[in-house]
Amino acid sequence: MVREKLGATCKGVAVEQGIGGATPGSRPGFIAMGHLYFDSIEAFQKAFGPHAESIMSDIPNYTDIQPTIQISEVKI
Repeated sequence: MVREKLGATCKGVAVEQGIGGATPGSRPGFIAMGHLYFDSIEAFQKAFGPHAESIMSDIPNYTDIQPTIQISEVKI
């Protein structure tokens, strides 16, 4: 759904599932992380803004954990 709503402005997506913490047998800091890739923060805001409410309101269909949102710059 997210990919469909954001269209070609979203350059890629990735999903991580936490499987462990720093020490053997410890819990991960995060259960999951979703990454959305855009050319710029402005591109993200333009694509995400109109759909923010429907995307964010879908999260409780998958988890009861309050999401933490972070915008980052990826250096390659």
